[in-house]
Amino acid sequence: MPKQPILVTGAARCGKSEWAETLAMTSGLAVTYIATATIDPSDADWQARILRHQQRRPATWQTILAVEDLASTIERAGDKECLLVDSVGTWVANLLDRSDAEWEDLTHTLLAKLSGSVATIILVAEETGWGVVPAYPSGRLFRDRLGMLSRQIGSIAGTVYLVTGGHVLNLSQLGQKLGEGERLLKSLNPVKM
Repeated sequence: MPKQPILVTGAARCGKSEWAETLAMTSGLAVTYIATATIDPSDADWQARILRHQQRRPATWQTILAVEDLASTIERAGDKECLLVDSVGTWVANLLDRSDAEWEDLTHTLLAKLSGSVATIILVAEETGWGVVPAYPSGRLFRDRLGMLSRQIGSIAGTVYLVTGGHVLNLSQLGQKLGEGERLLKSLNPVKM
């Protein structure tokens, strides 16, 4: 039976990866950490960030690098596995050079694999676009693609968490999925003929 994914979203350095790691640890399943970042030895800051993430993870976790082909990695997971995908934003950044049609195909395939997976899947996604519109086309493209993909994942997720200000909010308990509001309003105010 397919399981609904879990989405953990939030701003930079807010603790979203730590919360996702906590969820994975408490799953009771074998955890596979799906890293989407490429390793750049010339970028010391990036290397330090990756090292901090590695040091927090238990030694028993397997790590797989999925820079581009995230859907196939998800497809191979079994029902006794927990996949922790960190992060959706980095995966989007890796594929910014793809055309709109290619991007649509990639996201359609990813969402289909997420919807059909029997594994427990926790995805970490960055929140962007809460401020100034990026001045460069690539920044706008990244913001728009990540925002739409997070929305699409959130629509199929069983639980969505927002991590901000050092606190975790379960948005699935506090709010409603976009689109449900329209159905609720229609049921409360039926169109009279």
